[in-house]
Amino acid sequence: MEPGTVAACLSPVTTTYADEGRVAVPSDRVSELYRAHLPGATRLAYLLTGDRAAAEDVAQEAFLRAASRIGGLRDENAFGAYLHRAVVNRVRNRARRLTLERSHAAAATPVPYDLPDVAGRERLWAALLRLPYRQRAALVLRYYLDLSEADVAERLGCRPGTVKSATARGLAALRADLSTDEVPDD
Repeated sequence: MEPGTVAACLSPVTTTYADEGRVAVPSDRVSELYRAHLPGATRLAYLLTGDRAAAEDVAQEAFLRAASRIGGLRDENAFGAYLHRAVVNRVRNRARRLTLERSHAAAATPVPYDLPDVAGRERLWAALLRLPYRQRAALVLRYYLDLSEADVAERLGCRPGTVKSATARGLAALRADLSTDEVPDD
C-alpha cells in the first residue's frame, strides 16, 4: 500500500460506515475496492476532464463518497457502476463550478483605462487649496464624500442654502482658475 493513498488512510484497524444504514464495511474490503476500481474511475475522469490532476482529484473524491455509502448498496458488485456515476456527477459539478468561476472572473476583469492625469490632478489640488475654507469644505464634503446638501450643512454648522451658494461659488472659482491655468500640450 502506497503512503498517502486512500487505502493507506483506511488502515486495517479502521472501519468505514455507510451514511444511511450505519453498516460496517471492513477496511480490507475498501482497500480491495480501491485497487480494483480507482484506475478505471481515474481514466473515466481523465477522459471527461482532459486534465490528469483534476481527474485524480475527482476520482478519489468520488471513491471516498462511494466507499462511505457501500453499506447501503443492495448489490455490492454494483460498486463499479456506482463509482462511475459518482465520477460523472463530480465532473459535471466541477464543470459547472469552473464555468461559474470563469464568468465571475470575466465580469471582474477591470476595464482598461488611461493613465491618470497627474498634472491635471496637481493643478486641481492647487486650485482647490486656493479657495476659501468654506467653499473648499463644501466642495469636498459634497462631491468627494458624496454627502447631501443637508448633511454638508449639518457638518459645517450652516443652512443648506449657504452650502448651495458656497458650492456654486467654489465650482465657479475652480473653473475660472483651471481655465486660466491650462497647460499647453507638448
